[in-house]
Amino acid sequence: PPELSILNNCSPSQLEGLCSFLQLSTCPEPFLVRFCSWLLALSPDLSYTSAAILAEQLFLRRVLSLTQPPSRHLMAALTSFCSKYSHPFCRVLVAAVLQEPGEGAEQTKLMCELVEECLEPHSVRLVLSQVLEVPLSEKLLPVLQAVLGRQEVLPPELLDLLVLTLCRQAPAFATSLNYARLVTAVLTVCQSQVS
Repeated sequence: PPELSILNNCSPSQLEGLCSFLQLSTCPEPFLVRFCSWLLALSPDLSYTSAAILAEQLFLRRVLSLTQPPSRHLMAALTSFCSKYSHPFCRVLVAAVLQEPGEGAEQTKLMCELVEECLEPHSVRLVLSQVLEVPLSEKLLPVLQAVLGRQEVLPPELLDLLVLTLCRQAPAFATSLNYARLVTAVLTVCQSQVS
């Protein structure tokens, strides 16, 4: 709809107010899918700040409250949004999931799925750097595994940080099967870079 061009003309506070007025954080998921498809067609593209605000308003509450796998509508909306605005999405959503205390099993599975199937290589590297900024936990090991599963060539500084983190954390994961799998994956995927 032509009315959506207003999203490009709002200040951040106006956009937050508009999202609140439209109740985007609680709108029905089928509408969410339609709204995200409209965002893809928007020209010019949203600014980074506007996309980050929309990522937070549209998805943050929904993702953090997941207690079972996301519905197909929510997955379709997430995939659609990530296809064009993956960088602001990762900055907002991945950061929030990483800081969330507790197991967060559904959130972890969702992050793995997004890394494996939706995100562009530069966004996968962003996810890796975000994971390495927080203390490593059992919950985050599958996310690192998903990043390595993409078979992307990692920048040397990021690979060094990953190896250093795994070495430092080894005593804490002495009995972890996920940790053992992750180390094996690093040695397999990055063998030309790891001495």
